[in-house]
Amino acid sequence: MDFRFSRPLGLAACAGLAVMLALSGCATSGPKRDTAYIARDVNTLYSAAKARLDTRRYKEAAQLFDEVERQHPYSVWARRAQLMSAFSYYLSGDYNESISSAQRFLSLHPGNKDAPYAYYLIALDYYEQISDVTRDQKLTQQALNAMGELTRRYPNTAYARDARLKLDLINDHLAGKEMEVGRFYQRRGQWLASTYRFRKVTDEYQTTTHTPEALLRLTESYLALGVPEEAKKAAAVLGANYPGSKWYERAYRLIGEHMPEAKRAG
Repeated sequence: MDFRFSRPLGLAACAGLAVMLALSGCATSGPKRDTAYIARDVNTLYSAAKARLDTRRYKEAAQLFDEVERQHPYSVWARRAQLMSAFSYYLSGDYNESISSAQRFLSLHPGNKDAPYAYYLIALDYYEQISDVTRDQKLTQQALNAMGELTRRYPNTAYARDARLKLDLINDHLAGKEMEVGRFYQRRGQWLASTYRFRKVTDEYQTTTHTPEALLRLTESYLALGVPEEAKKAAAVLGANYPGSKWYERAYRLIGEHMPEAKRAG
């Protein structure tokens, strides 16, 4: 399955957050190397970072927000800069740094009103890294865990609502991986292994788009294993839930070929 991820809810929300957190007034121009350690007052640093963010120079913005925290760790701007750093790294595509910044914010300010957004950023950082189903799905699982944590902690937020939509896509992706592996085992005639993978889809990802095919593949695998009654059960579930699908038509035909008496009874 080829995912094309659009910019999530966080982009609009973050833009609003950026405006909310920004200092009033124009940004001052800095030296050529903005992140070189030069002692600057917090207003100058934060304004320079915000100016880079506004002009989509996200990596520079993130580094300047980090500098705010480094040079003025006990100011109110340090807390704000941590979150803005995480947001800027996210926009730059540096997801590991974004996760690190957001996690640092949460470790220092777990009860802050912006904690839900920090959890949301972490979840998005993992979500944006989901690869196709031919790759290892560790990051997909991490995205699933992060989205789940957000919805558990802050179920009534806009971030949680967006996370629930993305959870459906993540589960569909994980189910797709199980299907790919199951079909691989089928091609090799390893029917027990294929059955395990397809059962996992029907048991753990039963609301995904892959369930009808998984039931057909279970029918095929059970017939190959010589347990037609189990094949008949899988086909029956498929017929009850997806009666007009191409998968049921194929399963019905298979059962008729291997168990003609079952077809007549049906």
